[in-house]
Order: sequence, then structure tokens, then C-alpha cells
Amino acid sequence: MLFFLLTVLSVKGFAQDIDKNVEVRLKEFFENYTCSSAQIGKCKLNSFQIDYEAKKLDIFASDNFAYQPFLPETTDGIYRYLSQLLPGPVCYFKTTVYSGGKPIEELIPNIYRKKRKDKSRLMGELDYTGAPWVKNISLPYEISKGLQNRHIALWQSHGKYYRNGNGKGSWVWQRPRLFCTSEDLFTQSIILPYVIPMLENAGANVFTPRERDIQKNEVIVDNDNTRSGSLYIEVKSKKSNWNTADVPGFAQKKNILRNSDNPFTEGTVRYARTEKKKNRAFAEWVPTIPEDGNYAVYVSYQTLPGSVSDAKYTVIHKGGATQFTVNQQIGGGTWVYLGTFPFAEGSNDYGMVVLSNESKENGVVCADAVRFGGGMGNIARGDTVSGSPRYLEGARYWAQWAGMPFSVYGDNTRINDYADDINTRSRMINYLSGGSIYNPKQEGLKVPFEMTMALHSDAGYSNDNKTIGSLGVYTTDYNDGKLNSGISRYASRDLTDIMITQLKSDIGSQFDVEWNRRGMWDKNYSETRLPAVPSMILEFLSHQNFADMTLGHDPNFKFSVGRSIYKSILRFVSSQHNDNCVVQPLPVSHFSLKFGKRKNSVELSWKGVEDRLEPSAKPQNYIVYTRIGNFGFDNGVLVEGTSYTAKIEPDLVYSFKVTAVNKGGESFPSEILSAYKAKKEKAKVLIVNGFDRISGPAIINTPDSIGFDIKKDPGVAYHYNISYCGAQTGFNRKNAGKETADGLGYSGSELEGLLIAGNSFDYPFIHGKAIQASPGYSFVSCSNEAVESGRVKLDDYRLVDYILGLQKEDSTTYKMTNISYKTFSPKMQQLITRYCLKGGNILVSGSYLGSDLSNTIADRSFMEDMLKCCFNGSIQDTRSGEVLGLGRSFTISRDLNEKCYAVTAPECILPVAPAFPVLKYAEGGYGAGTAYKGDYRTFIMGFPFESINSEKQRAEIMAGILQFLNGR
Repeated sequence: MLFFLLTVLSVKGFAQDIDKNVEVRLKEFFENYTCSSAQIGKCKLNSFQIDYEAKKLDIFASDNFAYQPFLPETTDGIYRYLSQLLPGPVCYFKTTVYSGGKPIEELIPNIYRKKRKDKSRLMGELDYTGAPWVKNISLPYEISKGLQNRHIALWQSHGKYYRNGNGKGSWVWQRPRLFCTSEDLFTQSIILPYVIPMLENAGANVFTPRERDIQKNEVIVDNDNTRSGSLYIEVKSKKSNWNTADVPGFAQKKNILRNSDNPFTEGTVRYARTEKKKNRAFAEWVPTIPEDGNYAVYVSYQTLPGSVSDAKYTVIHKGGATQFTVNQQIGGGTWVYLGTFPFAEGSNDYGMVVLSNESKENGVVCADAVRFGGGMGNIARGDTVSGSPRYLEGARYWAQWAGMPFSVYGDNTRINDYADDINTRSRMINYLSGGSIYNPKQEGLKVPFEMTMALHSDAGYSNDNKTIGSLGVYTTDYNDGKLNSGISRYASRDLTDIMITQLKSDIGSQFDVEWNRRGMWDKNYSETRLPAVPSMILEFLSHQNFADMTLGHDPNFKFSVGRSIYKSILRFVSSQHNDNCVVQPLPVSHFSLKFGKRKNSVELSWKGVEDRLEPSAKPQNYIVYTRIGNFGFDNGVLVEGTSYTAKIEPDLVYSFKVTAVNKGGESFPSEILSAYKAKKEKAKVLIVNGFDRISGPAIINTPDSIGFDIKKDPGVAYHYNISYCGAQTGFNRKNAGKETADGLGYSGSELEGLLIAGNSFDYPFIHGKAIQASPGYSFVSCSNEAVESGRVKLDDYRLVDYILGLQKEDSTTYKMTNISYKTFSPKMQQLITRYCLKGGNILVSGSYLGSDLSNTIADRSFMEDMLKCCFNGSIQDTRSGEVLGLGRSFTISRDLNEKCYAVTAPECILPVAPAFPVLKYAEGGYGAGTAYKGDYRTFIMGFPFESINSEKQRAEIMAGILQFLNGR
């Protein structure tokens, strides 16, 4: 008995020694653990359990150990290291490391698993097979391996909201104005121009609980009442009449909505039986558009007994007619987005929406209101409206305007718009998706949303020029760990992991920066807890950190980030259904036009671009879009190769753009090129578009000061900029982290709501229209890459119009992106030199020609010896835009505005003899343009030709330039 007792004590003591040894080694392991791919903070050992009989070791690590990305090789490496670290015999035990409530091998996203998938977090057989909410049936191609028939919800931060305090309230942003922006403005400059179009180009139906249209005008045409001369018209057929349904519909009886006003309960809706043959019935909405521009088109209807899934809407716009089918069995009683189209001012026969009762199904179609444009905020809080365009407001106000029940956006127990707004985003998605296959138990409109994502920017700063980087947030500890469809909430972790992994990889591969991955938080946030479907928050970067914002303001960076987010969503959704996916292509390059061999034709040529990061993103076909005159682009024609011949009519300006397509979707468009054939041609002009710069604002980075100087150079946005709040006023490095007026990055508010014009990539059309006004001149256009590659030869044209716009080399941008925007590359200088020496004649206009060609001896020699001009400084201390010359006075755009990009630094250029001055700035009399006449001729302008405000003056000035260059 004594021997047995001693043996037991000996074994127990031995086990205690091992336990202590294991504890010491595990504590040391976790305390010293670092993750090379993510910032997860200091880890620690919470506890461990050794089962000697079962030979098992369970290790419980702190939750932040789970913040890192886990791959099969990661977990294998951890277990392999632990087996070498632990003492015998424990090193041979079955070891499991737990963190965040799961074994770490179960934290590997399904998409990265080599072996067994976790089916509890996959949709599996749970799949929506009905008709999509909206489908564009005018597309000339089909998507089969993208996001076709998928429904995605996402949103961009908070938006402006009403803050009520001490009986007095005001409309405010959620975050301070820093580095020329605020979180609420910055995040939507990624979501609206990049992420949403990319997802839609992949075939997805995308919904955002904030207004998505940046158009400040709004026109509503309704069956109950019409305004401003707009018309609602019904046409009956022999078999079908329009009748009033016994359910409420939209009516705008109040200009301002208050409290729980719901415009979708104030009116009526109309319906008609469907037909499959001719002589159909129609409902038509004809708006009176206040001014030319792009307008989002929203339709509304009610889901009725017998509603069909293929109600056919036709949007007739400046580019023609685009047709959609709308599934009226879902999503009734709210605004349903069809697309954004160009409309002309006034009321005309190429501006309307038509609903027919044509259907493949036996049932009814429903007609209610149609809305054109985003408009201004019209929800009163504290007896005031925001005074801002609706797209700047928070989700709470959009939800009310969109007919949501009060319970979605309000709370009777208190007045707190900030909290309401946060919850509205998720509640709106849940209400819309209620009753769908992904949210079956909740009542709602049955729209089958599959996931949600919220994009935010975070606070935090660094004093060592390092980025704060990205953080992902998800929630698993809610509703017994289940989403409303019954799958595990760890699907949200998979989504989060995929996205921040993709972001770090893409940014690191394309930019000269170490982008930090901060980790993944499993926390109780409203935007990740409330959605019925997999959801995440992406805290993308820190708006408070200079190093982050040097990238954040750059449109090249925004494009890459948008593409990375799109790819993450594509991969997550596809993996949920075990589908193969293909990434949509990149935009084409080397685009050019030339007159065809056949009479009245033009030949288009371009080059497909392969994505070195995505092998599947290869172009398979292309779409050529055509615009005639000042109208809009058509729906496009599918082309198999990289060339296309188009017929053109003389005396009309034709414009073209090209996209690449594959089974995954459609790329962003190319630049726009134009052509014109004069009936009585006396000369051909080649317009070379050398203005492809997109960039962030001027950077200040000295030992004492850092920030952005948008007065000196606001940068060049991709089409438009909606992210600026105002100019930065606080530059003191020592005040980093302060959010007061003396804090680093502190900025004004003077630009909020201003749609700042950027690079439209449509300047050959503006130049071409001016050329068209001079009888006898035909023109074609091309990209500068097409000239440099030899696809287009300058020698084939007597006259060349070279567009530089705001093109210039930026050392900071180039270092980060490796993208060059130099005015004239060495290759182009050689080609222009050869062209001139052969008797060519060239017009060059741009704002940075002289400064960009003053950095090297070779550049200066080209400018002085061939262009016959020299640089004499820039005008930055005045905003006068008046220019004198060619017998007239005209103005150029100097300030940020919505029509044309601002020329903040027009250049003073002087002639190099025997050249002579031809233009001067009215203020100061500095030289603005030179001309040279010799064996060849040049006309050089120190500002962009397209920045001349008046179309009539552009035509008059171009006439004089052509007359000079053509030797007349």
C-alpha cells in the first residue's frame, strides 16, 4: 500500500513538473509571438489542459492571437514549432490551440483550405435561383463567372447627421475635418466611383442605404401628381387597361418630411395585366430636366398579387434606349435603382422612362413614381434640413425618403440620430431582405442580399511616416453564433480575412509602401452584429495619419483599393456557393483612331491589358461604345479582336470608348477619342491625348510641416472629386493627434458638397468641336501611348494638336506608384523632333509644360530648340483667369468648380527667337503663349486649351491657330 502511494505521488509530482515546464514554455511562446503579416498586439497564454490518459494538450490563447490570418501552412508551422518546444512526452500529444473560441485550424477561411471545408459557414444548397431584382438586358454580353444574379449591400461610413444637444441642434460630420477631408467624405470617394461600378460590372445588384447619386437636382414624375411640367402618361391596349390598386403608393405631398412621414403611403399605384404579343399597354414618365447632366433613374412599384418577375422598363436618354427587367415580386414600396444616364435640359422625346405590360409571365405590372437625380436633403430635424446634397447625408434620412418603416430608422424612446443612423444601415438591409432565402424568418421585401460590408476610415497617427493600415471587424457571439439563414457567423470572419488579406497583397504588389494589416476583431459592433447575412467592417486606413492619406488621396490608389474590395467580395460569394470565378479585366490601352480605307469610315485600334496579379483577368472580347455629337453613348457593340471599323457621316463628330470583357465582367472604360470628317477637306489634324494624369494634391513634407496644399495643386481626380471638405490650415507636425483648430491636418469646410471636376478623359472631343467650327479641317485622335508604340505616325498628318492638360511628372506619386505622367517622355521628344524637322506643325497646350521640361538639360533643349519657348515661372498668387491675344480676351478656369478642372498654376512662357509672343495674361502681362514660323510651325500655350470657358471663344481661338499652323 505504501509502495502504491509513493508511486502515485511520484507520478503526480512528475506530472506537476511537466505542467510547470509546459506552462513556462507556452507563456514564453505567446509572449514572444509575432506575426509577420498582421499587427495583432501582445499575445498571452490564458490556460492549458493536459490529459495524460488521452494524450491530449489543449492550449487557450488570448483572443488577439486570432486576429492574425490563418492559412494551412500557418497553422502547420505553429503546431510543428510547439511540438519541438514542448517537453517530452507532451510533445507527442495531440495538441490543439484555441483562440477566439475556435481551434486555430478552424479559423482558416474555407477558400484557403486544402482539405475539409467547414460546411457550417457555407451557403451550400442555400442559393437564390429567382430573377434578379434588376437586370440590364441591353448589355451586349453575358456574365457567367462573376457576380451575376447576386445581391450585395455595402455602405460608406456615416454621412452628415443631426446632433441634438441642450435644445439646440446642428448638422455635423461624425469625424473632424482633417487633411482636406473627413471620414464621411473620404470613404464614399472609394465606394461610389470605384467599388460599386466594379461590382455592377461583374453583374451584381448593389444596394447602399445612402443615396448613391451625386446629382444635386431631382425630378420626380408620379401618377398622383407631376411637377415642373413633367408628364405621366398611360397608354392602354385592346386587352389591358391601367387600374388603381388597393394598396398605397408614393406621392410627394410635402416638400419637407418630418418625424415619421412616409411618402410611400401618401399616394396610389397603377397596374395592368400582362401581355405577350403586340399592341401592348404602356406607362410613361417624361421629366422636365433642369439642366444637362447625368441623372440616376429610380423606379418604384408595389408588389401585388400576380406581380411578375420581368417587368420591362426602357430608359430613353441622350445615348438611346436602355432596357431593364425588374423583378416586381420583390423590393416593392421603395426606390429601385436602374442606372445613371445623360439627360438633356428640358422635356423631350429622348428623355423618359417607359414601362410596358409585356411579360413572359401571366400576371400584372405595377407603375408608381420615377425619380431622376439624387437631389438635396429634404428630411427636417429640429426644424432644419441639412442644406446638403442627399448623397452627403446619413442612412437614417435616405431610409425615410425611401419608404422604410419608422422602426427601421427611428426610435420613439429617444432622439439620437447618430445611433439611429448606425443601426439604420443594417436594419434597412434586413427589412429589404426579410422573407428571402437568406433571411427567411424576418418579414420584409424578399430582396436576397447575401452579404454586407461597411467601409470606414479609422483614427490614429504615426510620427515616423508609417501607415496605420487596415483593420477588419466581424461578430460571432450573437444569435447563438448563427446568421438568419442558419449558417455559422464565422462566415463573416472568412469574409473579413479574405478582404484584408487581399488588400495587403494588392497594395504591397502595386505601391512602394509597407501597408500594415492590423488584424481582425471579433467584437460587438452594430454594423456587424445586426445584419442577417455575413457582414464586416473594413477600417481601411487612418484619416488622421499623413502617411495613409498621401496614398488615400491618390485616385490610382483608390482604383486599386476598389478593385481589391471587389475581388474579395467576388471570391467570398463564389466560395460560399462553390462556384468558380473570373476577375473582370483591366482597362485597355494604346487606343487610337484613324480614317479607314473605306469611304466615310474610321478604324479603331487598342491593346488589351493583362493583370499581372490576376491570371484570370484576361480580356476575351471588347465592347465599343459610340457617341454622336453632344448626345450620349449607346449600349455598345461586342467586338472579338482589338480593332473595329465604324461608319461615320461627314460633318458629325463621332466619339468612341472601349471596354474589355470576359466571363467575369467588364472593365472600366478607356479614354474617349473623337473623329470628324469634313465634307470639303483641306487638311487633317491628329489630336494626341497626352493628358492621362490622375493624382492626389500637392504634398508638403518638411521637418516642421506636413500636409496637403490644394491651393497650389489640388491634384486630378478620376472624373470628379467628392472627398474634399476644404483647404488644410494646420501643418505643424508637433500637433499630430489634436482635433482642434491648431491640430495637424485641421481643414476648412468651404468645398463640402462641391463636385470638383477632374480628368474626364474626353478632351479630344472639346478640341475637336473647336476644330469642326473651322471649315475644311477633318480630325482623328489617339492616345500618346499609341504614338510612342508606333501604332500612329505623326508624319501622316500635316497638323498635330497635342493635349497636355494638367500633365506633369510628380516625384512623390512616381515613387509610390511607379506611374509616370511626364509631359513628353524621351521617346515622344524624339518623335516630335523628327516630325517637326520633316515640316510638321504642332499645337501644344498645358499647364505644366515649362516646369516639367526644366529639370534636365535634354528636356530644356527639346523645349527651347524644338518648341521654341522657355519657362518663366507659374502664376499662383492670383486667381485672375483673363488671357489676351489673337485679337480677343477670354477666361480660363482657375478655381475648383463642377464644369472643368481648375488651372491653379498657369505658366508664363517666353518665345525663343525667332519665335514670338501671341498670348499674355491680363494681370501682370506675363507671356501665356508663343508661336514659331520656320521650316515647321509651333503654337505653344501655357495653359490648357480646354480650360477656356466659352465654347464660342474656343472655336474662334482654334480658327486662328489652325490658320497659322496651316500656313495661311
